[in-house]
Amino acid sequence: MHQTNADIRRLDIEHFIHPYTDFATFKSEGSQIAARASGVHVIDENGQRYVDGIAGLWCVNLGHGRREIVDAIAEQAATMQYYNPFGHTTNIPATLLAAELAELLPGSLNHVFYTTGGSTANDLAIRMVHYYFNRRGMPRKKKIISRVDAYHGSTYVTARLTGIHATKYDFDEVAEGLVHHVSAANLYRRPAGMDEAAFCNHLVSEFEDRILQLGPDNVAAFIAEPIMGAGGVMVAPAGYHARMHAICRRYGMLYIADEVVTAFGRLGEWSASETLYGYTPDIMIVAKGLTSGYVPLGAAIFSSEIYDVISTPQRKGAVLSLGFTYTGHAVACAAGRATIAMMKRDDVNQHVRKIGPLFQGLLSSLRSFEVVGDVRGSHLMAGIELVKDRHQRLPFGAEVGAAHRVFLACRRRGLIVRPIGNVVVLSPPLVFSQEDCRETCRIMSEAVEEVTPALLAA
Repeated sequence: MHQTNADIRRLDIEHFIHPYTDFATFKSEGSQIAARASGVHVIDENGQRYVDGIAGLWCVNLGHGRREIVDAIAEQAATMQYYNPFGHTTNIPATLLAAELAELLPGSLNHVFYTTGGSTANDLAIRMVHYYFNRRGMPRKKKIISRVDAYHGSTYVTARLTGIHATKYDFDEVAEGLVHHVSAANLYRRPAGMDEAAFCNHLVSEFEDRILQLGPDNVAAFIAEPIMGAGGVMVAPAGYHARMHAICRRYGMLYIADEVVTAFGRLGEWSASETLYGYTPDIMIVAKGLTSGYVPLGAAIFSSEIYDVISTPQRKGAVLSLGFTYTGHAVACAAGRATIAMMKRDDVNQHVRKIGPLFQGLLSSLRSFEVVGDVRGSHLMAGIELVKDRHQRLPFGAEVGAAHRVFLACRRRGLIVRPIGNVVVLSPPLVFSQEDCRETCRIMSEAVEEVTPALLAA
């Protein structure tokens, strides 16, 4: 039976619970229906075409409708779509992809535990960290330090790791004594009169003080995104990550790099930690760009030093008792292998290194608008923070919906951006051309110009 657009909209309202739904307007407004996609564009149910300025959700790195990935998925599904991965059974794509990841990622990050996304990978990593220290005879070493405004997922534990307070209203929280937060590395909001180097010193000292307060024997790990994504695209001060890593080493802690957003080309590298920020994590979390968003897949990737501990037999008959039905799903891993092959063939990382400065440079022109307080980011991820008074860096109240107004103005002009509080986020496909960059920044400029009078009057 053919379903009209009105049917789809009605059924969507009646049956589909969306992530991050605004129920104040959802039932009356319904959803925009994304019907098709091609290249860097998404087409809605009315045939209107939009530049996908957020690459789906940081993930459609190679663009929509790439036949190489589609064909790899279809071929694997026809050959063998699934087989139980538990115990001593494997499949070819999962094994080969794990070996490729070990080759691409830094240091001794050689051991891959597949999940279905970033949240589940972070959740699994925390459980494995605790297991690791138990196996080392250090059962008190359990506490995890995260950061304010960090985003690490929406499972019960990763929601606790997440430091964005607006995501927690009316939800219960677990692990309150387990997870602790230190300040975000937010250069724009640093104390007045404090330069970048002093701010870095302040953050590192705060981190060490928190470890000492909690007791080094009790603290297991620090988790951090190289650049904060959903928290507002925050680039840490120079030297921050390497120094935080050194503190972890000093107190026998593990460093978890959440590279769900930044790995696989977003910053022009396979991963950002070592190449751009000068440290090698003990655990790296990846997802999103791993399959260019074509099939759900995530992974927690562990160092050989951790693996040597967790792979030591516990006791006779015991097994490593954690995992998922879809761990190492053959179709998802085939999509991952095709994605990596395309990135190598087209030298996507080099393209991002070339196009990124143009993109950032064009966006910097938005600083001319009175309501734009900050334009920040790196390569193909950017955040534009809107403020009521930029001299005092005074934010708009949530009721103003500043970034949402820009989102609507952009959408009317054929561009999809992501509003997060007072920050407009851009994270386009990595295959963006110079013309795509110029069109995106032109529309952003027109949208901000349109909404500025109303925002100043709010």
